[in-house]
Formats: sequence, C-alpha cells, structure tokens
Amino acid sequence: MRTIQGPGIFLAQFASATPPFDRLETIADWAAEFGYVGIQLPTTTSLFDLERAAASKTYCDDVAGMLAAKGLVITELSTHLQGQLVAVHPAYDALFDGFAPASVHGNVTARQAWATDQLKLAAKASGNLGLKSHVTFSGALLWSYFYPWPQRPAGLLDEGFARLGQLWRPILDAFDEAGVDLCYEIHPGEDLHDGVTFERFLDAVGGHPRANILYDPSHLLLQQLDYLAFIDLYHDRIRAFHVKDAEFRPNGRSGVYGGYQDWIDRPGRFRSLGDGQIDFRAIFSKLAQYDYAGWAVLEWECCLKHPEDGAREGAPFIRDSIIRVTDRAFDDFANAGVDAGLIGRILDGKP
Repeated sequence: MRTIQGPGIFLAQFASATPPFDRLETIADWAAEFGYVGIQLPTTTSLFDLERAAASKTYCDDVAGMLAAKGLVITELSTHLQGQLVAVHPAYDALFDGFAPASVHGNVTARQAWATDQLKLAAKASGNLGLKSHVTFSGALLWSYFYPWPQRPAGLLDEGFARLGQLWRPILDAFDEAGVDLCYEIHPGEDLHDGVTFERFLDAVGGHPRANILYDPSHLLLQQLDYLAFIDLYHDRIRAFHVKDAEFRPNGRSGVYGGYQDWIDRPGRFRSLGDGQIDFRAIFSKLAQYDYAGWAVLEWECCLKHPEDGAREGAPFIRDSIIRVTDRAFDDFANAGVDAGLIGRILDGKP
C-alpha cells in the first residue's frame, strides 16, 4: 500500500488579477505558507503558459525548479474549461463561448478545434513536467435530456455517447502517447456525471486505459449517490481526487434539482472542509485500502466562508485525514513463522 500524497490545492478558484494571486511565484508562496506541498494548475490563467510548456521542456523544468525551491510540486494540470468545449450542445453555445478566446466566439467548429488542440497541448505539457495525471471535464451533448421528459427518442443516448467517444478518442490517444492518465471530473452538467454515464463513455472509447476519473465526493452527495460505494466500484479508474465538502438538506420546497435557486438557498450546497456532511475519514480509508497513489487536492467552493479561510483550514484538514499506511500486520508479533510440516498437520487434523 502507498500513502496518499498531499495536501494539495487547486488554484483555479484563487487566481485573479490581484496580488499575490496574479503570478505563479507569488501565489505559490501563499500556498506554501498555508502548508500545501502540491498545487493543481489551471491552464487558462496567466499563472501558466500552456503552449510554451508543450513546446519547451526547459520552461517546464524552470517552473518545476522554482516551485521546488518553495517546497511545492505540480500535482496535475487542469483543462476543465477547455474540456467543457470539446462537446457542447447548441443550447449552451452562447454561455460557453466565454470559456474560449474571442477569435472563435460564434464559430462552433473553430471553438471545438481550439479546445481539442488545448487538450493535446496539455498532454505534451504534462509529459514534459513528468506528471502522471491530468484533470478535465468531458463536456456534454446530452445534458439537456438528463430527465426523461419529454420522452427521449430511441437511439439518442447511444448516438450521443458514440459521438462523445469519437471526439475524445484522439485526445485520449495523445495522452497515452505522453504517458499520462486523463481524469474526468464526474460532475452534473457533464455527460460524465455518475457511474453509469462513465461506464457508457468507457464503452464508447473501447475501454481506453487513459480514460480515468477525478473523484470529487461533493458532486456525488448532491446527486444522492453513495460516494463510498462509488470508490468500491471504480477505484481502479480513480487517478485524481478533489477534497471538497458539501451538504444536502432537502425541504418541503425543493430538493436535488434546487428550484433554480442561488447556491446559498439550494438544499444541496458546497461547503468548506469540515463544514459539510461528507465522511472524509471513510473516504481516505477506502482510498488507502485500494492503494490510491495520487494526490489529495483541496478544491475550495463554499457559498458562506471566505476563500482564504477555507484555504487556511484545508491544509491541516487534509494532512490530518491522510493515513500513513502500515508496512506490517498488526498481529505480526504473534507470527509463528512458516513451517510446511505444521501447515500439513493443521490441514490433516493431526497434532
């Protein structure tokens, strides 16, 4: 068994134009001061030059060296926004244009080509950095039809997942060439939003070895999935982990769907670590049991607590949750040693 690595922190929710969150060097100092030893890097901010990283091993070595001097490493690169644009239903075109450069706004074909190229650059950059995993979204061709009313026409889901697989297969191949696992965050709004949909996608890409999971229990709790059983089912595909808390408190007015309410009023809400309902002790135990070798990375999203307070509290929470796995059995002191004769006598019922 291997001990989970961490604590790490996803920088997407903190990066901004305001110091110290505007430059990688200074936001790294901020993260290290809180006790983080890993950072998950978004690739759509000024913190990191994705194109340069894909083309230059020297640039990657320089970034890694700068972070190492601060006691930090990169856990994964993130292309959540670009991954979303690999597959977009037309109902969401106007909203998702904002995730892409202005040069491709209003041009679905160009936007999708840009997103696909971004993922392929991320594969090369991850390889240059020596990373084992990458995190992203799957996008969605079918989310508009997640509820079966009006009745879905026969074949819609099969064709939708077939097309999704066709879009992602060359990207998965690029990650395979780079030796990096591509981990999809299982998330509402994406076609890969639960175990069943992940299985359908896996079928569509022929069980591709690089098609893996970013496990975030908050999204499972808000759907009322069994987030512990999910680990039992899919542990061999879980290659990344967002440590994010949530709570679900249904009432007589709304439930899982939230009634179009703002986050603060929804029955299901994301919370800072320790403020929600998720049993992280059990999660860390299961991941240790199944020999998860990756990182535990805080993703801060809370409608109540200040982000810096959430970040400050997150590092010790994760550190205290990580189980340093044992290198021996607890009852080794009573080991009688290996004796073939004794084993034979035991099985034969002889003294």
